[in-house]
Amino acid sequence: MLHVTLRQLKVFESVARNLSFSRAAEELYLTQPAVSMQIKQLEDNIDLPLFEQIGKKIYLTDAGHELYHYSRAISQQLADMELALDELKGLERGKLNISVVSTANYFAPHLLAKFCQRYSGITVSLNVSNRETVLKHLADNVTDLAIMGQPPDGLDIATESFMENPLVVIAPPDHPLCSARRIPVKRLEQETFLVREPGSGTRSAMERFFSAHHISVNKGMETDTNEAIKQAVQAGMGLGIMSLHTAELELETKRLKILDVQDFPIMRHWHIVHRKNKRLSSVAQAFREFLLKEAPGLMPGIKERKIEEV
Repeated sequence: MLHVTLRQLKVFESVARNLSFSRAAEELYLTQPAVSMQIKQLEDNIDLPLFEQIGKKIYLTDAGHELYHYSRAISQQLADMELALDELKGLERGKLNISVVSTANYFAPHLLAKFCQRYSGITVSLNVSNRETVLKHLADNVTDLAIMGQPPDGLDIATESFMENPLVVIAPPDHPLCSARRIPVKRLEQETFLVREPGSGTRSAMERFFSAHHISVNKGMETDTNEAIKQAVQAGMGLGIMSLHTAELELETKRLKILDVQDFPIMRHWHIVHRKNKRLSSVAQAFREFLLKEAPGLMPGIKERKIEEV
């Protein structure tokens, strides 16, 4: 009989899914030596190598592929068991696993706090990542729900919009265009824009907008964080296009201004997403309904911000 522990299988599943000992260690909140030790013990128990290293990359062996198939099935069975037990607890002591794209992190904690005030006994696991990682969490079925701007294509998912996500043009408060009204879009060709990385939902929306308006803009710094864009805009390095919710603090403290550009804001929406075949727990279902019914009233929109700035 194999002396394999659930802990060893959990560690192996994470390493196999990520094909990285370091990423598995981060995911499981373990040290990399601890992860390596669990894999070594597992390989000793089954008397077969599970990984092979070629250059700097690791790959699953035939035995690794076989074990990965069964470890995922076991992980899903355990998740189903945990869900069934949580259902018996109702909304008193359930658990919510949620992944959000980095831009949504500017408002998601606020909404989660409101939800948790209503159901004080639940625990929340919040993962904040880029769009690619959040999509991977959905594909790998390691999250209950995800919040993102642009729903993905090609995944068997259910997606519902729950709140407007206006993209605005931001500038430092001393920029000459801050006092202008109804700025023609064509005028933006004279400016430098600080942009998100390729693959970002905000970057894609910006590029589609300018292409539709036959506008060619100068792209300056490219970065994978909204914070870097906001800091660079404040420093006078250029303009930015980002979600209104991302810049709320800087707008309130007058460190940034919204430019009054024609055809802006670019109106997008935030979506709550889950796999179609995902059996949502009572907590996850309650949070989904909370977002759909109450989120718009809890966050300021572009109209409120415009009124406040006048």
